[in-house]
Amino acid sequence: MSTIRPRRSVLYMPGSNARALEKARSLPADAVILDLEDAVAPDMKETARHQVAAAVKAGGYGHREVVIRINGLDTPWGETDLAAAADAGPDAILVPKVSDTAALRAVSERLATRGTSERTRVWAMIETPLAILDIAAIAAAARDPRTRLACFVMGTNDLAKETRARLVPGRAAMLPWLTLALAAARAHGLDIIDGVYNDLADEAGFRAECEQGRDLGFDGKTLIHPNQIPVANAVFAPDDAEVERARRIIDAFNLPENAAKGAIALDGRMVERLHADMARRVVALAEAIGARGA
Repeated sequence: MSTIRPRRSVLYMPGSNARALEKARSLPADAVILDLEDAVAPDMKETARHQVAAAVKAGGYGHREVVIRINGLDTPWGETDLAAAADAGPDAILVPKVSDTAALRAVSERLATRGTSERTRVWAMIETPLAILDIAAIAAAARDPRTRLACFVMGTNDLAKETRARLVPGRAAMLPWLTLALAAARAHGLDIIDGVYNDLADEAGFRAECEQGRDLGFDGKTLIHPNQIPVANAVFAPDDAEVERARRIIDAFNLPENAAKGAIALDGRMVERLHADMARRVVALAEAIGARGA
């Protein structure tokens, strides 16, 4: 099993806010997205770019995955953003409004030209109707290592805007698009992060949407405020009972008498080897989270 990196809580931080960039170094988020796009007004784009590049180069973010979201390459700021991000060397560069594989190829070519370290990966925002219609091909781009594609991030606000779907509790209109993107991501070995929840005063609604995202199979949730971090971290982590059952499944299949069996009875239930594979991932995630806390 490949090394698991927890991405339960992925917090957007405006690149134009120097205090926010500093605060991100001490927050218990698994990842921070230092944003040059939606969170930054046009007259602050250059300031934000310089601040974010300097913050990433200075480091100090500890275990937190550091991601820079650039403006699109078709905007007045995109090319300069990408050059600055490539030179700063974050863990990943988040590309907005990826609607086809051409955007990924363009980014990968520029990273290669600048000699950016291979450790800097590419994340893709899935936030347009065209992206949903071409999602299998976009995810398949990850098979080409030159794209560096590692993760999808759902842009549910933009999807709602472009489709005119209403963001209501339960997200009925959004579910087909979310599950389609998730299936494509998993088919090609990508992580995928759920979209944001906009109502900061509605903790119950936020928790319910986190639980929905977890049950659908998302790795975590993008966040718009530090107060959302504890709930996301708790919901997207396996609880003690889940970890204990996973260990029992693993131990049962490790018994000599079960070595050649494809299925066994455990606690009155039929358990197959695929459940053992799932259990090993649960334990690995729990251990990765535990190591981070330590």
